[in-house]
Amino acid sequence: MSKKIDKKVYVGMSGGVDSSVSAALLKNQGYNVTGVFIKVWQPYSAEAPKGRPFECTWKQDRLDAMRVCAKLAIPFVTLNLEKEYKKEVVDYMIREYKVGKTPNPDVMCNKYVKFGGFFDWAMKQGADFVATGHYAQVCKIKNKNVKSYNKNNKENHSNILKNVGMIYELLAGVDKNKDQSYFLWTLTQKQLSKTLFPVGDIEKSEVRKLAEKFGLSTAVKKDSQGLCFIGKIDIKDFLRNYIKEKKGKVLNENKKVIGEHDGAFYLTVGQRHGFKITEKTPNDSPYYIINKDIKNNTITVSQDSRKVIENDLKTVVLNNINWILGRFPDLSKKYSARIRYRQPLEECKIIEKSAGKFELHFTKSQKAITSGQSAVIYDKDICLGGGIIS
Repeated sequence: MSKKIDKKVYVGMSGGVDSSVSAALLKNQGYNVTGVFIKVWQPYSAEAPKGRPFECTWKQDRLDAMRVCAKLAIPFVTLNLEKEYKKEVVDYMIREYKVGKTPNPDVMCNKYVKFGGFFDWAMKQGADFVATGHYAQVCKIKNKNVKSYNKNNKENHSNILKNVGMIYELLAGVDKNKDQSYFLWTLTQKQLSKTLFPVGDIEKSEVRKLAEKFGLSTAVKKDSQGLCFIGKIDIKDFLRNYIKEKKGKVLNENKKVIGEHDGAFYLTVGQRHGFKITEKTPNDSPYYIINKDIKNNTITVSQDSRKVIENDLKTVVLNNINWILGRFPDLSKKYSARIRYRQPLEECKIIEKSAGKFELHFTKSQKAITSGQSAVIYDKDICLGGGIIS
């Protein structure tokens, strides 16, 4: 029997195996655990494309979460964050696509839903911590230089002072194939000081074994894919409900028209589908989008993926940057970063161009740099923060 810990934890329960095992581990450690299923806005009924309604999974996911909580004999709560999700994730995503960018809705979901609405609600309920099934880790260490923290970042700075010289680092998950620190770069000291990631130091295969050991019904449930909370949907089908189709020209590298598409805003540089080639070619090799022009609604394609116009760049400009520790890192050092999830870390330097404006200067050229995506910066396993690629 584990020793009872007089700490209240609200666990975000998605109905998946990772959050299920997180709840089980915390209860086993003696925490006072409550499972919380977050209900978000869903793209159903009238908003579905003609004849192609989106699959509804939230009811089954909620039922799975309830079953786990019943098995663990812990309270279960449903938290409605539909408005927050619609405004901060869905509307944001639509705005970005309209101007030709490719957003990362999972980052915004973590910022505004899981560590926004859910986190704030839990704190108001008297929670000591929130927990999720993310594959990441929090490390609490002594802060040897409190005065160096960026005072402009009021939330981080004030929290650091309250914690009497303690700071909280965000570390990559132990399972490098599942590490989700990339999606958590917006977190602050306030949030990390009150957050637990119970499976962050465990391999995914071990999480499955633990689910079986605890007798959880989600032990064999497949991992969710696609858009955060909603699941796997065709982005183009989804966007058709909000962005009207606009036929445009597909150009080859010589600016000759060789096909058509339904709207440049639906498409992403590097993509090899979503457009129609009407002109015959000598070979059947796929075409890749190497550039897109939102103003003129055209895309340029090539059968040589190495010719992506945004391929050969060593400099990435960042907007909306967040430093997790509340301060700038040592800009004289070299770090590493990734500009898309699962990309191997690449060596770079951080350059401050002006107050709050930063660039990443990579040692090697980066492929398919995409406006709207996140660039996330690391010092070995420590996630320092990140920003939106502009």
